[in-house]
Amino acid sequence: MDKLKIIGGNKLYGDVAVSGAKNAALPILIASILTDEKLEIENVPELKDILTTSVLLRHLGVDVRLYKNSCTLDASQVAITEAPYELVKTMRASILVLGPLLARFGKAVVSLPGGCSIGARPVDLHIKALEKMGAKINIHNGYIEASLKHLPNNKLQGCKIFMDQVSVTGTENIMMAATLASGTTYIENAAREPEVEDLGKLLISMGASIKGLGTDLIQIDGVEKLFGAKHSVMFDRIEAGTYMAAVVVTGGEITLKGVNPSQLESVIEKIKDAGVDVSCKNNEITILKNNNKINPVNIRTGVYPSFPTDMQAQFMAINILAQGSSEVTETIFENRFMHVQELVRMGASIDVKGNTAFVKGVNCLEGASVMATDLRASASLVIAGLAAKGETIIERIYHLDRGYERIEEKLNALGAKVERIH
Repeated sequence: MDKLKIIGGNKLYGDVAVSGAKNAALPILIASILTDEKLEIENVPELKDILTTSVLLRHLGVDVRLYKNSCTLDASQVAITEAPYELVKTMRASILVLGPLLARFGKAVVSLPGGCSIGARPVDLHIKALEKMGAKINIHNGYIEASLKHLPNNKLQGCKIFMDQVSVTGTENIMMAATLASGTTYIENAAREPEVEDLGKLLISMGASIKGLGTDLIQIDGVEKLFGAKHSVMFDRIEAGTYMAAVVVTGGEITLKGVNPSQLESVIEKIKDAGVDVSCKNNEITILKNNNKINPVNIRTGVYPSFPTDMQAQFMAINILAQGSSEVTETIFENRFMHVQELVRMGASIDVKGNTAFVKGVNCLEGASVMATDLRASASLVIAGLAAKGETIIERIYHLDRGYERIEEKLNALGAKVERIH
């Protein structure tokens, strides 16, 4: 199992080309199920989750061809409508095949998903919404069994759906399913994340009729058929934020290329609060840290456009080196402080009570052997390692490889000392 070895204490300088967003690319690739024509997708990140998705789609019968950062998909020969546990257990986003399979083929059997152990992310929102659209669903032996045999033309029926809680994958699953439904579907309390909007843009280019993207009310008018299309995946907001956080703790100056600053406003404001100069122009963000002082920053995660839960761990790594105390409150997932005990091994002072971590800044961190527990926890350990004295070894970095494209190469190009140990 691969590890990362980091020698801390090096400032970061240079440019970073931000990769395509994992959280946008996964549903976009899965949307190929909705049509028998080809999709051509650009700016696809080379990640473990992308490979996992391609294996799942190939199992279903989709012809998936990956060429570095581009992908072509042809679902004209799909013959299987079951996603087995062996292919679903490592990635929660696999649940997204449920809506497209049901919409196009009138049936689906999908294993209950796995993924990072950061708390309960129930799929009942997906199931309730599809049931309201007319699907008959039974959960048996760990599988979701769905059918439309009893409905006219084996089609989902458009309706009003209120999401009890804001859910990105829930919104995406229902949005994809509704594109081929009979009538109009309204998703109320829909997720507003840019990644949801990016999926919607692809679906529109395929012939879907969707209004309200980027708002909490999305209207989808069902169509008879979707077509082939070309699309470029949006930039990864979390990767960009992770490199910004790294500069805060190491010092230096980097410029992020290929980004949309307006979609990172909540992160940028907190980076500025930490005492860092941030300037934005066109598709670039420059972060400059030319002193050793870090201001403590209180964080409270929330749904977009609030501060993203996927940046909470990275900001914890900032606050542990700040001059003062801070509070980090997690409102999305109840088990997302597993990185705390590993940061404490490096010298951090953190006390967790309920869903809030109380952080007292320390003068320095010491390199240590630590273990990644989930994707974003991995990133916080990398950031801490970059700032720590001596050598840090991060184990179980397969989590990191699920969401960061060539992170050691990008960091080394900026002046860091990071080595992958096989």
